[in-house]
Amino acid sequence: MTAILRVDSLGKRYGLLPSEVMQRADTFDIFVIDAVMSFEDYYKKKSNNKHGLPPAPDYTQEELLNMLGKS
Repeated sequence: MTAILRVDSLGKRYGLLPSEVMQRADTFDIFVIDAVMSFEDYYKKKSNNKHGLPPAPDYTQEELLNMLGKS
């Protein structure tokens, strides 16, 4: 699913059809759009936080229990 979103984002940004993105894009293009989308998502979450703090990480319950067990 995320690959489809990346193709869509590249297409929107550069005014290309998905088939054109698939023909013309390379791994560098995918790397850049992934970094941009992560950056934009981070700052959207940060701006929605009324204290201006960085957003809390999205850990699963299993990951949190694993961290607790290591401490």
